[in-house]
Amino acid sequence: MEALVACYGDGSDSDSDSDSESCSHSNPTLGYSEGRAPLPPRATEVCVQPLPPPPIELLHPPNFLGPQDMQIHQTNKIRSFPHVDGNYALHVYIPINISSPSKKELAAFLKKISSQEPSLHVVDVDVPLNILCKNDEKLEQVALGREFHISLGRTVPIRVHQIDSVVSMLRQKLQTQQNSYWIDFHNWEVFVNDDRTRTFLSVEVVHSGLVEIHKQIEAVNTIYKLHNLPEFYEDPRPHISLAWSLGDTSVSLKKVVGEEMKKCVGKPLKKCIFTCKFKGIECKIGNKTYTICKDSDR
Repeated sequence: MEALVACYGDGSDSDSDSDSESCSHSNPTLGYSEGRAPLPPRATEVCVQPLPPPPIELLHPPNFLGPQDMQIHQTNKIRSFPHVDGNYALHVYIPINISSPSKKELAAFLKKISSQEPSLHVVDVDVPLNILCKNDEKLEQVALGREFHISLGRTVPIRVHQIDSVVSMLRQKLQTQQNSYWIDFHNWEVFVNDDRTRTFLSVEVVHSGLVEIHKQIEAVNTIYKLHNLPEFYEDPRPHISLAWSLGDTSVSLKKVVGEEMKKCVGKPLKKCIFTCKFKGIECKIGNKTYTICKDSDR
């Protein structure tokens, strides 16, 4: 955006005046300005006019988050493990993208929950959810347009000398489990992290795709054990998180979600909240992302 503004200029009167002065000469026939030494003859000058200001919609597109949207409060983020020089955070996951038709239904539910739980924020973006709920397009694009993750292992620190070994073994173990399958997100659920510093509003996998994901979690656990890393939860519940609140607000959030779900009783039942196709597994270590395997049908 800064490059666009720099290219066009800000359209102010002072810049226009400066440009017009630089293109004028007191005596163009002689080729010199008053008070200066004569200049050698040169070709006829062409005065380049500044570009007109760009349309306002280019500088502020519909999905632009202005200062009024970015009312981000201090969230007192707490690391799940202390920072140590030479350690890199490891996260193994299935990337998930939500289709456009599903976004509209999810956005409608999020608006209902947010109206009763104003403490919710969008995952990763950390924008208050109730701010985005004022604009349906922003809600769908910012809150639901990003890539989500089904975790296949805990996010843990590893040393730099372990990186190649972990990535290599993940690829060997998981590339044999890359057959295509569908993932159904069937339940709204509330989760709390281990130290109870954050509560998450999530959608959970309980039917289609659950068996395959559990097998992949077991494979990741095997590799974690070989590297003396903590294994995943004993009873893993695959899910993606859409929103979070600070602290343990699970009791009140579950109550709000339960009340909204009761309102759906008697309405035509859907097979699931939304569904998507498994497209592969990725591993992020520090700021670098590694492709572990891809769906063989892609």
